[in-house]
Amino acid sequence: MPEASMDKMEAITKGLPTKSAKIRALGSAGFKRADIARFLNIRYQHVRNVEIQALKNDEAPPQTTHVELGAGGRVVIPASVREAMGIKEGDRLVVRFADGELKLMSKQLALQRAQEVVRKLVPPGVSLADELIADRRREAAEEMTDTRKARKNG
Repeated sequence: MPEASMDKMEAITKGLPTKSAKIRALGSAGFKRADIARFLNIRYQHVRNVEIQALKNDEAPPQTTHVELGAGGRVVIPASVREAMGIKEGDRLVVRFADGELKLMSKQLALQRAQEVVRKLVPPGVSLADELIADRRREAAEEMTDTRKARKNG
């Protein structure tokens, strides 16, 4: 398999927690089952079973729809896509542009993804809120000390 394909597969599967998630992502990206099996060092049958099961579970591959760029750069999101995203007219969306690709997501999905990132970065048992409150209390105590010193010296 070409090195470029391997690099692309690495990028696609980076951060995915399970082999099944990696299989689905690579399949959606258009890679052949045999290449996916070699890349993940698993049997072809495993790849096939995951892809077949996804279809049985109604996990349809990503929906591709053609839309037209209108006046002022406007794009109409088809009703079926809006329904699948759980959005309606007037909702605010998060727009991300990377690698020549435009991605739209609901604010709820963007929030969930941000929370996942934070969960990975914050050790278990650590409360960021408690740390923030403790920092603010220390700062307030320092200000009080500085104010008292200033009054004494002033």
